[in-house]
Amino acid sequence: MRILVIGSGGREHAIAKKFTQSAQVSEVFCAPGNAGMKKDGIHIVNISELDNENLVKFALNQNIDLTFVGPETALMNGVVDAFDAVGLRIFGPTKAAAELEGSKDFAKQIMKKYGVPTADYATFEGLDEALAYVREKGAPIVIKADGLAAGKGVTVAMDLEVAEAALADIFEDGRGKVVIEEFLDGEEFSLFSFVHEGKIYPMPIAQDHKRAFDGDKGPNTGGMGAYSPVLHLPQSVVDEALERVVRPTVAGLISEGKSFTGVLYAGLILTANGVKTIEFNARFGDPETQVVLPRLTSDLALALDAILDGREPELTWLENGVTLGVVVASSGYPATSTKNLEIPNIPADLNVYYAGVAEKSGKLVSNGGRVYLVSETGIDVASTQKSLYEKLAKLDNQGMFYRHDIGSRGL
Repeated sequence: MRILVIGSGGREHAIAKKFTQSAQVSEVFCAPGNAGMKKDGIHIVNISELDNENLVKFALNQNIDLTFVGPETALMNGVVDAFDAVGLRIFGPTKAAAELEGSKDFAKQIMKKYGVPTADYATFEGLDEALAYVREKGAPIVIKADGLAAGKGVTVAMDLEVAEAALADIFEDGRGKVVIEEFLDGEEFSLFSFVHEGKIYPMPIAQDHKRAFDGDKGPNTGGMGAYSPVLHLPQSVVDEALERVVRPTVAGLISEGKSFTGVLYAGLILTANGVKTIEFNARFGDPETQVVLPRLTSDLALALDAILDGREPELTWLENGVTLGVVVASSGYPATSTKNLEIPNIPADLNVYYAGVAEKSGKLVSNGGRVYLVSETGIDVASTQKSLYEKLAKLDNQGMFYRHDIGSRGL
C-alpha cells in the first residue's frame, strides 16, 4: 500500500510513522509534512493541506491507496468530499460531518437533540447580549468562539473581568458567534474512536495538559503534553462515555444525514453527576495522538482498510504500562513563536515527533510554537516521568521551554 497523510504537525508525524511500521505499506507521503519527518523515511510533499485540487492530483498520479486526514482545517475545507468525488479512498469525515468540530453551536445542538450529556449553554451573535448573559450567570463560566480556533478558542473564566475580555476579543476579531457554557468541575480525559457507518472502535483514553506552564498555570495552548492510558479512571467511566456520549452522537449524525467516517474525538469530563461532554473534534488530537498511537500493536493500515470495507478490524493495544509525551515549545508560545532556534540531536532512546520545524543549512530549526514532542513508554507514570525528564534535561533546548509535570495527575 501507498499512503498519503495530510497535515504537517506532530500528530501527522505520529500517524505517518505508525504507517511506516506496517509490512503492507511500501511508501508513506505527508503533505505538506515537515522536515523532521524525513528522519523516519516519510516523503514530504510540497502541497498545502488546503489545496484540494493538487492533493487529489497527487493521489491519483502516485497511485495512493489510502489517504488519512490529520488537521481540522483540511476537513472543513472539504478535502474528503474532493477525494470521494473521484473515487479515492480516504479516512476522514465529510465537510458536513466535520461541522461537529467546525461549529461549537452545531455540536451543542446535536448533543441537545440526541440527549448527550453536556454543560448548559447559550449562543449569541452580538456582544451586548453575550455580556448581559455572562453578568446574569456570573463566574466561573466558559467562553467559546464558535468556529475553528486550533484548540485555543476557549476561555475558562474564573471571574467576570476575564469573561468580558474574552467576549470583546471574539467579537473584535469578527468571529461573530459565541457559545457560553456553564463551568464544569471534574477530571478531563480524551476518548478517540475509529468510526465508519455507525460502527465504533474506541482507543485507550488519554489525558492532555492544555495550560502553558507547570501546575496548570498560564494561557491555554494546543496542548503541552499527554499520557495514555489514564489508569486511575476505571473502565466503567469509559463504558459510560461510549454509551452516553459517543454512540448517540454517531447515531445522531446518521439521522441528520451527516454520517461520520474517521477519528471522532470526545473531550470529556467526569463530574459529580457523571461523564459530560466538553467538545468534539472530527480528527485525532495533538498531542494525544503521539501517546495513543504508539500503544497500537496491530497494523494501522490493515485496520483502516478493514473498517472502510465494513470488515471487523484487528485492533490490539499494549495492555500494560503507560506512554507519556512532553511538548517542547519555543519561548513566547502560545502568543508568539521563535524561529530558527537550533534543535538538539535527540538520542535514539527517546521517541520524537517533530511539529514546528524547518531545515536550514542541513540542520533542523524551530519554525513554530510547538517544536517537537518526546515520548517514552514505561511501567507506570512515576518511573516513566522520571526517566523522560532526566533525558530531556540533558538536551540543549535553548530558547525553548516545556512543562515539568506532564502526567502528574496520574500519580
